[in-house]
Amino acid sequence: MHNLSCYNPSSFTLVGIPGLEKFHMWIGIPFCGIYVVGILGNSTLLYLIAVEHSLHEPMFFFLCMLATTDVILSTATVPKLLSNLWLSSQEITLSGCLTQVFFLHFSFVMDSAILLAMAFDRYVAICFPLRYTTILTPQVVIRLMVSIIARSFSVILPDVFLIKRLPFCRTRVILHAYCEHIGVARLSSADISINIWYGFAVPVMTVLSDVIFIAVSYTFIFHAVFQLSSRSARQKALSTCGSLVCVILMFYTPAAFSILAHHFGHNVPRNVLILFANLYVAVPPALNPIVYEVKTKQIQEKFILLFSLKKSQ
Repeated sequence: MHNLSCYNPSSFTLVGIPGLEKFHMWIGIPFCGIYVVGILGNSTLLYLIAVEHSLHEPMFFFLCMLATTDVILSTATVPKLLSNLWLSSQEITLSGCLTQVFFLHFSFVMDSAILLAMAFDRYVAICFPLRYTTILTPQVVIRLMVSIIARSFSVILPDVFLIKRLPFCRTRVILHAYCEHIGVARLSSADISINIWYGFAVPVMTVLSDVIFIAVSYTFIFHAVFQLSSRSARQKALSTCGSLVCVILMFYTPAAFSILAHHFGHNVPRNVLILFANLYVAVPPALNPIVYEVKTKQIQEKFILLFSLKKSQ
């Protein structure tokens, strides 16, 4: 029998980036800059899409979801990291830890589903251009958006309850800069096999299946593009999905590297893995709006127009 305090710990301790304590002040500076860039970039993107009626298309609605999810992901992790690095505020309450767990994994699954929806949008736009408006109607787009949120919420919410049921009688020191499901569960003195299996099943059922469908979508897209007789038409078609390809690579490549490093990189120092994990939740949310503002002509034009009008005023 475990006593009540085991089941209801008041708080946990986040060590930050162990082994680099004397560099914490300096490490926080680039993370703060990246976070500010991400918030400003995604906020600008959301504002442009909201006020410009020419951007009220399915692709840009999905992009709004991606920008919102990126803001949630970085805000759930980076501010606490900065308070740890700069103020040595290592304590996090149980509710705060569970909130981090939920929004960290919720954002990851959401991002993956949104990228799949955006790939489907490009597939319809390039392979069935004449039927684009009849396939991706406003009702269909709304259903897709609701389905993405519902799927992400329903598969991640059990993580919170799987952690809450565990007793924490030994240590409550988390060797990381933020709370994540398995990292917190491993602190428990109880059997966590359900946590491990569920933590393994969710990415397989969601993220891995998303990757497969994205790959299939782009197989059809490239097949359709390279069958076009006109070189200019091919270039135009490829340019419409170039920014999405960059965002997909920025999302899945570091995730795959992080997973492989944690499972097989036993010789990689722990502080390097933790530093990389923090970069993963901070850098893609900052780069995504920049990629779209640079590579998407419609957004680029509205972005330039917005700042030229402000400058003239």
